[in-house]
Amino acid sequence: MQFPHFNRKTKMSRIDSPDLTPQQQLESYGYKQELKRSVSTLDLLIYGLVFMVPIAPWAIFGVVYNAAGGMVPLVYLIGLIAMIFTALAYQQMAKSIPLAGSVFSYVGRGIHPTAGFFAGWAILLDYLLVPTLLYVFAAESMVGIFPDSPRWMWAVIFVVINTVINLLGISSIKRINRIFLAIELAFVVIFVVIAVNALSGNTIPDAAFTIDPLWDASKVTGPLIASALSIAVLSFLGFDGISTMSEEATGGRNAAGRAMIMALFVVAFLFILQTWLASALAGGRESFGDDEVGNAFFILVQAASNSGWMTAFFVVNVMAVGIANAMAAQAATSRLLYSMSRDRQLPAFLSRIDRRQIPRNAVLVVSAISAVLVLFFVGQIDLIAALVNFGALFGFMMLHLAVIVYYVVRKKSHNYLLHLVVPILGFLIIGYVLLNAAPQAKIGGVIWLVLGAGVFFYYRISGRKTEFSGEDAEKGADDLDVTKVPAVGPGESLS
Repeated sequence: MQFPHFNRKTKMSRIDSPDLTPQQQLESYGYKQELKRSVSTLDLLIYGLVFMVPIAPWAIFGVVYNAAGGMVPLVYLIGLIAMIFTALAYQQMAKSIPLAGSVFSYVGRGIHPTAGFFAGWAILLDYLLVPTLLYVFAAESMVGIFPDSPRWMWAVIFVVINTVINLLGISSIKRINRIFLAIELAFVVIFVVIAVNALSGNTIPDAAFTIDPLWDASKVTGPLIASALSIAVLSFLGFDGISTMSEEATGGRNAAGRAMIMALFVVAFLFILQTWLASALAGGRESFGDDEVGNAFFILVQAASNSGWMTAFFVVNVMAVGIANAMAAQAATSRLLYSMSRDRQLPAFLSRIDRRQIPRNAVLVVSAISAVLVLFFVGQIDLIAALVNFGALFGFMMLHLAVIVYYVVRKKSHNYLLHLVVPILGFLIIGYVLLNAAPQAKIGGVIWLVLGAGVFFYYRISGRKTEFSGEDAEKGADDLDVTKVPAVGPGESLS
């Protein structure tokens, strides 16, 4: 027997009732609680910060400095303003649809299961390649420390470390997240102390406190702002990973949404603070040369401290990317695979849960894919980054459409600011960035979507249903108490 049919004329489903606990709301969608619900709002915030990496500007400071005429903190400020719209869209959908599938669940239940499949398939490109990108980057950095060592060896070592941590369960992930975040924040403080002392003591010629890195009217132009927007938006990718932990959150139905907004503002503050001080240390130089652009931040640290801090900063950066960031990315990717498999959009074995209440098979598949891909993409960081960006941006655009359809069209919401204006602006901003993405990103992204279409039509031709479990649940309920709807697991049906 299929899931009971609901009265579609009802404007507000009881599924959205604030009286339901997150677990009851999950069950009302036709699922049972399988993942371990033990992640507090603080844990979600820490997870999001680790995913975005508070020290992320270190590795790309020289590139951004050259592209933005020295106004690196302005780039991150623009990025914060641009990404607020997407973060608010995530918050609205996470509040009403607290499922682990991120845009796959939001678009699928907000618009249509078919749209959900392609949104999920697109962002899967992002989530599958992010760990690979991080492993390749970390491996390249390790070769810089140990020149004669093979890149693939370091990449495989990082893959193994993160796989073990993820297989140990969400509790292990939480502990490692806290440790690495504490280390990263400690080094942020150390850098602030080093920079302030250097700027106050005139350690570096021409270096001084100035607001020019935040705004220099003589350099600000339309093309520069447009270029900065593209760089900045992509710098904040990762906060959306918090949404994949919705079914493990304990802080109420809007815990993931609150954590995403908080993480975005906290990491933006840290980005702006560090890059403002680093830009001041640069002493107004026009740009960094080709031989120093990749290590510009670390060169400034060395000049400001006159000690061995440069190596310490470099090692912390590698560990933050290769372990902490990649671990968070692997966890998010495995939850996306789990969610899509549970809704019969991917092979069923990916939705199996082990005794530690984690999607073990999904974790292992992500690890295997990463281990294979790093062998092909070593030395091709730009290409991986381009493909990652397409997947994320396409998924974000679909998310904004889902907010409009779900709230304004289906639920007749009159909150036009959050449910119409915000998603329209977010859609236009992300659309602009995607339109101006690198050609290889758009070509690779289109090929990926074509492959997704092939998978989708194979499912249809072979008789595989693409509807979600209890997909009518969100469309209205006059005659059903959703708190009493029995839960079903993957592959089960109500009878």
